[in-house]
Amino acid sequence: MRPGLLQLPAMPPLSLYVHLPWCLRKCPYCDFNSHEAQPGALPEQRYLDALMADLEAALPLVWGRVVHSVFIGGGTPSLFSPAAIARLVGDLRARLRLEPDCEITLEANPGTFEKDRFRGYRDAGITRLSIGVQSFHDGHLKALGRVHNRAQAIAAAEEAALAFDTFNLDLMYALPGQDLALLEEDLVQALALMPPHLSVYHLTIEPNTVFAKFPPTVPEDDLAYAMLDRITEMTGAAGLDRYEVSAYAKPGHACRHNLNYWQFGDYLGIGAGAHSKLSFAHRVVRQIRYREPRLYMDNALAGQAVAQDEEVARAQLPFEFMLNALRLRQGFTLQSFFERTGLPLSAIEPQLAEAERRGLLVREAGWVRPTERGFDFLSDLQELFLPQ
Repeated sequence: MRPGLLQLPAMPPLSLYVHLPWCLRKCPYCDFNSHEAQPGALPEQRYLDALMADLEAALPLVWGRVVHSVFIGGGTPSLFSPAAIARLVGDLRARLRLEPDCEITLEANPGTFEKDRFRGYRDAGITRLSIGVQSFHDGHLKALGRVHNRAQAIAAAEEAALAFDTFNLDLMYALPGQDLALLEEDLVQALALMPPHLSVYHLTIEPNTVFAKFPPTVPEDDLAYAMLDRITEMTGAAGLDRYEVSAYAKPGHACRHNLNYWQFGDYLGIGAGAHSKLSFAHRVVRQIRYREPRLYMDNALAGQAVAQDEEVARAQLPFEFMLNALRLRQGFTLQSFFERTGLPLSAIEPQLAEAERRGLLVREAGWVRPTERGFDFLSDLQELFLPQ
């Protein structure tokens, strides 16, 4: 409650992110905080101890607030046993006020799939599974460094459909050697599995990855745009609505956790390298945990998991809000901008007017929405709100 530059009328919804940082193998395109696991040497119990120490140290920052969603990401969280995930979910429930119908998502990869494992996660309290398929083409999977094949991806999705009321499949497009016909094959197979939610991401070459050092040949921009148009057509015909730039869902199956990110809600992140965004009456702060797993565990168990802790500058808040909110097809209300940032609408009026002039967004009945052009050129739209 100490003095600050903002005046937030209320706290936004709160989510929890839990990072489990190990994978079987690091993919060449991946810039996430993931580390190859040594077979049989995953420190499950010590890492869970560290997570709980981290959470307990952070509890005063979120005391009394209800958690609306939990996302267990990685890495490959499905490397952890169902028993370990059951302990994790139970420990979270013992320390936090979770909403009665709290969405609890676990990321899983087909390369870690076993027949009864997904049902074990369901019994552990997971309500939603997100499966990193990326492609159903064995050649593309090999190029992406994935440890699974087409048959394993299909089997994992079929088992997820049996074990969970809702689940997500992750796909990527604009892959090395991919053309429109191969993309359509991936989509036909994905949609045949009838996922309630589908995430489709453009392959990007990120700094400090193997692909950055040894760039593959990927489709030209015009072909990539044509692929995106085809994705939108085919998902729409299958009854999946494009509610966010990269996300398509059947009614009632949008990812609540990700929606909270895009709506500039709060999230507490625990685990190696996890990020947090937390609001207080007069300020918004961001935190980052120690990145390297062993260093994280040592520091978390000593009560010092946070490596960086800083207040978001007032001038930076409009851009941070727009970086998230403009990803949503429905956009945002002007009232929500004030509620989430504590800033007056005059702080963004010139930028809104310029975006309208360029045909990138529209305003109507208190809502601000990106146009089709704004959705296609989202980076250009978001950049208008950078601090001058």
